[in-house]
Amino acid sequence: MSKYGIFVYWSDQDECFVSEVPELPSIKAHGENQKEALENAQQAIELWVKIAKEDGMKIPKPKGKLQYA
Repeated sequence: MSKYGIFVYWSDQDECFVSEVPELPSIKAHGENQKEALENAQQAIELWVKIAKEDGMKIPKPKGKLQYA
């Protein structure tokens, strides 16, 4: 399990739960329920980190609790 923050919310437009990882570029996942959306986000994070390492990209460190206004 990663240490990146994940937002999970219902999307009326997509008619499913959506999960986003604000600390990693362009990671979004979806699922029929919150658990599935969260699990899909975890898989996306693992894949993103693996590919980033292979490509020599900088991988941001998890920031923990993010502050939003």
